[in-house]
Amino acid sequence: MNLKNFLITMCMATIIPVTTDAQAQNTVFKELISYAIKAPSGHNTQPWLFRIQPNEIEILPDFGQSLPIVDPMNRELYISLGCAAENLCIAAQEKGYIPQLSVEKKDEKTYSIHIALQSASPQSHPLFASISKRQTNRSVYTCRKISRDTVSIIKNMPVESGVRFYMYIKGEDDYKRLTNYICLGNDVQMSDGAFKKELLDWIRFNSKHAEKTNNGLTNAAMGVPGVPSLIARPIVNSFLKPKTQNKSDLKKIESSSHLVLFTVKENTVEEWISLGRTLERFLLETTRLGICNAYMNQPCEVPELTETIREKLLQTNEHPMLIVRLGYASPMPYSPRKEVEDVLIP
Repeated sequence: MNLKNFLITMCMATIIPVTTDAQAQNTVFKELISYAIKAPSGHNTQPWLFRIQPNEIEILPDFGQSLPIVDPMNRELYISLGCAAENLCIAAQEKGYIPQLSVEKKDEKTYSIHIALQSASPQSHPLFASISKRQTNRSVYTCRKISRDTVSIIKNMPVESGVRFYMYIKGEDDYKRLTNYICLGNDVQMSDGAFKKELLDWIRFNSKHAEKTNNGLTNAAMGVPGVPSLIARPIVNSFLKPKTQNKSDLKKIESSSHLVLFTVKENTVEEWISLGRTLERFLLETTRLGICNAYMNQPCEVPELTETIREKLLQTNEHPMLIVRLGYASPMPYSPRKEVEDVLIP
């Protein structure tokens, strides 16, 4: 066989796989989902599922990861879905898509988020880099105050319709009032056996436990040493008491600069999702500014305290949803995340 025939034969025997437009889009959409799942969620439950469709990604609730005691109405679950949607929309712009978000009601309990994605030129987004940097930092902060100029930047951040947030400075009366409500929330929750059991179910007591589930509240993220699972649960349970929790939280609140209260107008699922989008935008913006954050949602999870905040602190018809503390601190270990393939559904 001469050289020419040999080369022709080799070329015919070599099959070069061809990537279709659908396959390429599927790959990019999975990358977008990888950014979406970096969003925060209650107890790091990661209560979301994703469906890839032509030119669209759908986000659905995973009720198997819900918190029926602390979040019986799935309010915080849908806020988490809104956070994931915001991450996805920001990442989409970076990757060359224009996102268009809509919410669909499937039944009385189930709502899904549809994000239509139209091809466009990539657009750099100022918050994109913060998606991978953001974390819930539960440590004691440095007591350093956030400057007025920085607070002004945060307050000028765009919010979704029906959503508002209020920033309270340490030392002011409203900061002290909100601190008191947080302590009262601990009094209620840490006296509730069902609440403590649910919390313990989501604590990952050591690295092996965390690696097995890729979710939950890890000992590293909480800044405590790992303990063998067999003995950890009764030990941790012995510390879940109102007095102990309040002592710990007061130290953290005193080390912070601001408390931030998020509210919605109508208290609908659609607004919870909008709150999630605003919250994630807020968390990414503060991360970009070098500011740490952690949640102090206790009074917003106790109905009678929610009403008290509404009547005595807000003095409006708005519904208190979430409380976040802000300040400066060293980074903490990141919470684990499931793989993209684990949250995809056909």
